[in-house]
Amino acid sequence: MKNVFSREVKDLTCRLFDGLGSPLALAAKKLVVESKWDELLELSNDPRSYSTAISYYLDTQAIGFLKKYADLPNSADRKAAAVKKWWDGERECYLSNERLSPYLPQHAQAPVDERVGGIDELFSLTRKIILEWIGPRPPSLAAGRFGPGATFSDPSRKATAPEKMSSDPSLTRDAVWYLPQWLGTQWGSAFAARHGELSFVRGNRFGTAPKTSKTHRATGVEPSINVFYQLFYGRVLTDRLLKAGWDKRLMKEVHAEIARHSSITREFATLDLANASDTVCKNLVKILLPPAWFEVLDDLRSKFTRHGKQWVRLEKFSSMGNGFTFELETIIFAALCCATLRKNGGRGVLCDDVFVFGDDIIVPTVMARNVIPVLQFCGFKLNKEKSFYGDEPFRESCGGDYFNGKPVRPFHLKKEPRNPAAWISLCNGIYRIIETLNGVNGSHWDLTEVHKFATLQIPNRIRSCRGPKALGDIVIWEDDESEWRTSWRGGIRYLRSYLPSEHRLIRYSKFHSDVILACATYGTGNSELGGVIPRDGLLRSDVGEVAFS
Repeated sequence: MKNVFSREVKDLTCRLFDGLGSPLALAAKKLVVESKWDELLELSNDPRSYSTAISYYLDTQAIGFLKKYADLPNSADRKAAAVKKWWDGERECYLSNERLSPYLPQHAQAPVDERVGGIDELFSLTRKIILEWIGPRPPSLAAGRFGPGATFSDPSRKATAPEKMSSDPSLTRDAVWYLPQWLGTQWGSAFAARHGELSFVRGNRFGTAPKTSKTHRATGVEPSINVFYQLFYGRVLTDRLLKAGWDKRLMKEVHAEIARHSSITREFATLDLANASDTVCKNLVKILLPPAWFEVLDDLRSKFTRHGKQWVRLEKFSSMGNGFTFELETIIFAALCCATLRKNGGRGVLCDDVFVFGDDIIVPTVMARNVIPVLQFCGFKLNKEKSFYGDEPFRESCGGDYFNGKPVRPFHLKKEPRNPAAWISLCNGIYRIIETLNGVNGSHWDLTEVHKFATLQIPNRIRSCRGPKALGDIVIWEDDESEWRTSWRGGIRYLRSYLPSEHRLIRYSKFHSDVILACATYGTGNSELGGVIPRDGLLRSDVGEVAFS
């Protein structure tokens, strides 16, 4: 096990834990000093065992600071943990498919299940709700969309739109119905002009992405043509839900505000499902979706995953990485909750008494115990540690954690700060901790030495880039305007900032002319720069000025 925990981060962590000062924070500091990383990651706390917001936040910030730190040395095999969780999800989906098979449309009469009374009636109501939201069928003509990530045929280092349009595209055989449409697109025309070759694959490829210091998250890297159209139908589902009152752009803020309010009033419960995206089984989607919608999404999904050298037939409907998984799970969870509320005397109206964003679920507290058995019957496992549906003074949803109305979301250091921009971001993370402490405690909390230590890791000429929180991580946040370095030109105030100054540019000149035309059609890249900047394309930043007022 290679120790990559830098001395600077170790010193800052110890100073922070000293500043927090709770018994648990000091115990965590001792483990950091002794490099007992596994024991550090085993520390946990439960908001139900605290009586005040400040006592909870001090401990949860100590636990959370390094919880998602990618470079933390410990004995956990993060990829193996993700693989195990993925297989667990497949086993759960297999059991759910077996349990739900009698409720498929081809069966004349469904059995009675004592665990959830009237489940067939509830499924019928859920189908009607989904039909109201998304209509009986999707658009017949699909205008595909490019995503920023890797595909089965395009590694992450070559994942820009022109690079994807210059490689040999991949698709599953069930998606072949979209081939005529695709050949009529600018991408298809560019493909034909350069005499490319199609690559038929059985499904997606297993992958992982960082999640916490102990585990990664399993993903599916989709075939390029499949995901091109998956993203389109994900957008269509978003637009259909907008008519029902669900606005994807606002939901995080809405969920956070309801969580804050309910941590005071206990009006709503916040429910969290374990491994939710990987446990939406095939039969549940077939039972609930309009047949035309199911047929389209089923054609475009990957039915197999290549795991190592073997292909695994999937029991789940779609993986993380599929372009419509998020929208589909939102619809299924929301409709099941709305139907359950209506069946039990509630209104069951989306964005009225049911709020769902992916697998973040909010329902009235009085209805939570009706909703939970339904979700469990459908194959979903409640994360009891992160679900709050009683009289506890805590609620959390979409990154908003509240204790009796006070924000108590910890700041997570996710990776080693290796350049000034990363240290500025860390300084601002310390600012957030101070801001939260002052808000929760109701008075000034002194972490001056911690913040000063972080700023001293930044070169002096960059350290002078200070400004308001509204500018984000191009400045070190500072409330005292006398510390800002400003200049005035043409009646506009400019602030000294640390700005991106050089990006890796993938020039259009290296691509076929038809690919360049396609880029112009899809609106990708920058014609003035003469190319496209990849997602990780920042090469360097430098001191400059930004207009502020």
